[in-house]
Amino acid sequence: MADKPAYDGPILEIDKLSISFFTRLREIPAVMDFSVTVNPGEAVGLVGESGCGKSTVALGIMQDLGKNGQITGGTIKFKGRDLSEMSADELRHIRGNEIAMIYQEPMASLNPAMKIGKQLMEVPMIHEGVDEAEARARALQVVTDVKLPDPRRILDAYPHQLSGGQQQRIVIAMALMSKPSLLILDEPTTALDVTVEASIVELVKELGEKYGTSMLFISHNLGLVLDTCDRLCVMYSGEAVERGSIEDVFEQMRHPYTQALFRSIPLPGADKTARPLVAIPGNFPLPHERPKGCNFGPRCDYFEAGRCDSGHISMAPIPGDDEHTSRCVKFQEIDWDAPLVAAVTNEKSSPGKVVLRVENLKKYYEVSASTLFSSKGHKVVKANETLTFEARESETLAIVGESGCGKSTFAKVLMGLETATEGKILLDGREIQDVPIESRDTQTVADIQMVFQNPFDTLNPSMTVGRQIIRALEIFNYGSSDGERRDRMLTLLDLVKLPRAFADRMPRQLSGGQKQRVGIARAFAGGARIVVADEPVSALDVSVQAAVTDLLMDIQREEKTTLLFISHDLSIVRYLSDRVMVMYLGHVVELGTTDEVFSPPYHPYTEALLSAVPIADTSVEKERIVLEGDIPSAMNPPPGCPFQTRCRWKSKVPGNLCDTEVPPMRDFAGHQIKCHLADDDLAQMTPVIKIAAE
Repeated sequence: MADKPAYDGPILEIDKLSISFFTRLREIPAVMDFSVTVNPGEAVGLVGESGCGKSTVALGIMQDLGKNGQITGGTIKFKGRDLSEMSADELRHIRGNEIAMIYQEPMASLNPAMKIGKQLMEVPMIHEGVDEAEARARALQVVTDVKLPDPRRILDAYPHQLSGGQQQRIVIAMALMSKPSLLILDEPTTALDVTVEASIVELVKELGEKYGTSMLFISHNLGLVLDTCDRLCVMYSGEAVERGSIEDVFEQMRHPYTQALFRSIPLPGADKTARPLVAIPGNFPLPHERPKGCNFGPRCDYFEAGRCDSGHISMAPIPGDDEHTSRCVKFQEIDWDAPLVAAVTNEKSSPGKVVLRVENLKKYYEVSASTLFSSKGHKVVKANETLTFEARESETLAIVGESGCGKSTFAKVLMGLETATEGKILLDGREIQDVPIESRDTQTVADIQMVFQNPFDTLNPSMTVGRQIIRALEIFNYGSSDGERRDRMLTLLDLVKLPRAFADRMPRQLSGGQKQRVGIARAFAGGARIVVADEPVSALDVSVQAAVTDLLMDIQREEKTTLLFISHDLSIVRYLSDRVMVMYLGHVVELGTTDEVFSPPYHPYTEALLSAVPIADTSVEKERIVLEGDIPSAMNPPPGCPFQTRCRWKSKVPGNLCDTEVPPMRDFAGHQIKCHLADDDLAQMTPVIKIAAE
């Protein structure tokens, strides 16, 4: 294939772009006065909260705004040519060939009824007219480039036969098939585990260098942007509010919104008692309710009436650095180095008596074999293997691990949605592992409640917020009259810091963070002793995450609740947990206090998990450990140590011990590690995350 002619000007130039969507009622401006440039071989990050216009910019570049979307001002130039002036045929040639896009959900880009090889081959056959043999050879090469095992087998597989991480690699392969000049990545790793995310990010960087591809990386994860990008553009409510190099924006931020974003994410050193996160006050404005002047004004610590709300504010260069710009009239007056005025510091709560004890818990599922598994008889899925731990009153125990490690299965058994295969779960000394939820008494149901990952799916769309909470109070036999239950419902709204007027609102009138607060209020309606929080903030924006996380902490202190916090986000875990339990393929592989688990010695799996955490701090150095391969199937786990197929320390263990024997759980003064490594090897481990000296 002949390489595309080299182009030495900017690959992408967006200048004063405005995009609106037109409804029967009004014009809704989605993007206003937006400018950004992407140069050859450069990666530019676009960050901001949901609804700020990041994806609208991407759809504008692809000229795919639908019937209602329209560019109302400014230009988008690709290699010097205005995209809006191109014919439909020219755009069809450029899309997928010169400009490729990778979406958040890989299955949205793959045809479930077509083999992977055929889908990949279509790209060069359609765009370049190559024959089938050449297209197949190129598909095989690109699947090898994205580091998928057994590329020939992958080409003959259907999308559903691949894991989420493998599907995303195929989508990346498809995007790179024609060596595009510009690759747009729209939250490409949001649905993936942190270890898979790390390998995908590494892969994108490598392939960008190999193919010389320029990238526009859309994300709300500042740590990922730091790992992947050269320059950064921060968006808020349809506008760019700060632009500059990664070093400029991370180390010398000059917009109050950028500063507020950094204060709301748990960086190393944040502490839930001494240095709590600072949530951004107020809510994101709806497009037709934007304030005059600065869009961020109503939520800004530095707002000045008559000045910040007096008219349009333009981007202005920072003196001494023309590449660094800010949309703030006061950026030269603010003391950006002033220490953060301490938010309300909280007393460290002391864990009380043991509320929950789990002893050698096992949960196996028997599944019928079929032609799908090409075998006869039955197979057993070992979802949980010999889980043993305890949790105390007022304690936060984090349960971490990749998808498929058994976290949610344990939660189902604890809630009574499943019953245990073996072992015991004791709630205040009473065994509950064999009692399904429909057979549990009201008090036990009220004692163990759950806050789910997706607040959108857990509320009844046809019932008001107040009615949903009162319904829970009725089930828990709270109060003797409707008046008592209504009073308790209003008190619960106060508890989760929602206005009492929200009692009469429908779920569709609430933001994601507000819906999650309603879910939390409902979980605490019966005075829960244990709350299982299953990824409760992963569906929320970073600024909302801080508010919801601190809300959970406040309620826990007040109600003395035991919190089991299920998550794969180790930054949040480090911030709020007292103890951490690391799971892998159904096993507990490490258990200890947060400080013990985040410091060496580590279980080799914990070490890799910590290495994969994206941290939005330029002063932090991390050892790069990219796990090869995916988690083995719980239906066919490896013999011996469950982690041995991916472990970089395996060669240190003599003989074939890792292949044949499950390691014993070893106790280092309360810090437990399930590993065959000798004490000397464990002692030689160095910190994965290092904070550079000032």
